Amino acid sequence: MAGLEFAEGTPCWVEVALADLEAGMRFYGELFGWTYADPGFTRQSLFVYAVSDGKKVAALAPKLDGRMPTAWGVYFATDDAAALARKIKDAGGQMVTDPVPVPPLGTMAMAADPGGAVFGLWQAGTHAGFEKRDEPGSFCWTEVYSRRKELTDPFYETVFGFQGFDLEEAGQDFRTWSPAGADAGPDTAIGGRSLIGDVFPAEMPDHFMIYFVVEDCDEAAATAVAQGGRIQAEPFDTPYGRIAVLTDNQGATFAVLAEPEETAA
Repeated sequence: MAGLEFAEGTPCWVEVALADLEAGMRFYGELFGWTYADPGFTRQSLFVYAVSDGKKVAALAPKLDGRMPTAWGVYFATDDAAALARKIKDAGGQMVTDPVPVPPLGTMAMAADPGGAVFGLWQAGTHAGFEKRDEPGSFCWTEVYSRRKELTDPFYETVFGFQGFDLEEAGQDFRTWSPAGADAGPDTAIGGRSLIGDVFPAEMPDHFMIYFVVEDCDEAAATAVAQGGRIQAEPFDTPYGRIAVLTDNQGATFAVLAEPEETAA
């Protein structure tokens, strides 16, 4: 099954690192209806593909080091991971892991922005990324939570050429990012930047939030709790749908979005 096409800087994949891979597979299987597939390496595989409707939507990986965070991460597409790594360093970011081939799938790297938010780079080989997105059981959105937008905004807009658009709904400081060459605004946005406000713990670092589409936000929140997870933000309504922020049974936080009925239709 061929993947979707991903322009430079477009979110193309998400992955979660877990202490107990089997427990994580059960949790997300119940929550999103995911099944799982081995990537088919000849050596022992270090992750599994999450599959929805027969299409790859994410990866679940065991933590190889207990000091690693239990967290969801996003990868941005690139045609040249090495060149993009240089741009990241020139723009004030740093490389956590320099580009490394993962044959035959592609080339990956991990980077951190000036505020410390970690994200991945993916240069496609046989694996381009999502085979399904923006539908129930799959990724739909990501945003970086930052304490210093004066560092975060120019970094991503320099590195990826994102076109920024400020939304000021309900008094919130939120910026959407559209791909290079697109007209800036919510209709073309592929991600965004929010601020870490006073409601967050003082020790919370800058980080990315990953959103998945669900049919029913309240039902998804209840299912997460029944599977040993927690609700970080109770379901609430927005112009873009009903959202809840959840934590899985091992501490990885993510969000779910049920689109408005007219949008879903």
